Amino acid sequence: MTDWSENDVIAAADWSQCALVERIAGKVSGAWLVKGTRLPVWAIMNHADDYTPEEIATEIFPSVSSDVVRQIIEFARAHVGVDA
Repeated sequence: MTDWSENDVIAAADWSQCALVERIAGKVSGAWLVKGTRLPVWAIMNHADDYTPEEIATEIFPSVSSDVVRQIIEFARAHVGVDA
C-alpha cells in the first residue's frame, strides 16, 4: 500500500484540474475532497494499491461511486508520476 499523506496529494498533482474534487477553505482543513463530500482524496489513494475501485466504493467509502473512485485514481496515476 502506498502511504499517501495530504501533503503528498497536494504536492504531487494539480488537483484543480480534476473536475471530481474540490477544495473549500474551512472544510476538512482545506484538503482536496471528493466533490460534494468530506472525503479527502488522499484517503482514496491510500487504498488504491490494495483494493479495486469497486471495493473502495462499496466497502470503505460507500458515499462515493466506483466510477468516481476509478477516475480519481486514474488522474493521480496520470499526473503524479507514482504508481498509485
